[in-house]
Amino acid sequence: MDIPEDTVADLQRRLRRIEGQVRGIHTMLGEQRDCRDVVTQISAATRALEQTGFLLVAAGLSWCLANPDASAAEGLGLDEVQKMFLKLS
Repeated sequence: MDIPEDTVADLQRRLRRIEGQVRGIHTMLGEQRDCRDVVTQISAATRALEQTGFLLVAAGLSWCLANPDASAAEGLGLDEVQKMFLKLS
């Protein structure tokens, strides 16, 4: 699958931000911060990770639709992309 460079860069930026959020959660736990604050941050990191996954699947779907023969040859037909999407939902 050929994902545009700008999409890959966006995905990497998102993942770096999520890494920072997870490190922050780890620090919050070490500091014994209020449980509600920690859960709020876990929820935000979870949503950010889900959105990153959806962006990746959307890019894959676009590529599959634009390149049906190549995607089928790579085993990434629309049915496989649908399965990836359903794993995220």
